Amino acid sequence: MELRNCCDSARIHSSARDILFCFPVLLVRGLGSASWAQLTVVTGAGDGIGKAYVLELAKHGLNIVMISRTLEKMQKVAFEIEETTGRQVKIIQADFTKNDIYENIEDNIKGLEVGILVNNVGMLPYPVPCYFLNGPDSDTNVINCNITSATKMTRIILKQMEQRRKGLILNISSGVGIFPCPLYTLYSASKAYLVSFSKALQAEYKSKGIIIQVLSPYGVSTAMTRYKQTDILTKNANDFVRESLNYVTLGDETFGCLAHEILGFVLKLIPLWILHSDRLQKKFLEQFSDIGRNPKNT
Repeated sequence: MELRNCCDSARIHSSARDILFCFPVLLVRGLGSASWAQLTVVTGAGDGIGKAYVLELAKHGLNIVMISRTLEKMQKVAFEIEETTGRQVKIIQADFTKNDIYENIEDNIKGLEVGILVNNVGMLPYPVPCYFLNGPDSDTNVINCNITSATKMTRIILKQMEQRRKGLILNISSGVGIFPCPLYTLYSASKAYLVSFSKALQAEYKSKGIIIQVLSPYGVSTAMTRYKQTDILTKNANDFVRESLNYVTLGDETFGCLAHEILGFVLKLIPLWILHSDRLQKKFLEQFSDIGRNPKNT
């Protein structure tokens, strides 16, 4: 009986979330009315969704700490922010595929009152779908970039949020992390970690005034995803971030925008045996290059 009640509650929560996505005016509050500290840390901030976050959050009056690998990209974005918004920007260069970077990051933000953390940095191990053994052996880099980074950055910054009893952590997952996704096996699994990590962490810290939300977008046009054209489902990074910030108080998990919320709802109705069928995988591979067409040992 208790298990049934839990399942019913989960379904009610999901339905309520879908209704609120359709009618954003029903939301209690968005980013603009929150009173977090006036500093944001964003990882993977030099390009794509990370860049969109720092630009948009600077417009909301927040000073920015950018952490990413490519110094030149961050310097260009920092100049744009300072010229257009007058906000202050601090740059920390770090390669999130490495594990020896976190002491330096912690030293560089020591004494700063961080109100918002955006764990955005991520790595797609191969640009097109393919069978696991046909892709490059970048397992360690993917795990460090997609899993370790969010875990370590959260541990560093959550401590001060807990002391102040307020803060916002946004973890950027992916729609392919919602369910096991063949042909993107490692990427899908790494993003699924972020979903579980975020939701469990929110349960632990919501009573302390901290919001921890995981976002699981589908198509967003960035250099990593290689989506060139935008349409009703493939969002421009700036548009996606702008819309997603309306929903930061909506719950512990969102798809970030209405179009992806609808797509996610539809995909959840499809049985996994269909999504995991050999026939569907082969059809999918036919749309891409030969890298995944002939799996080894099959």
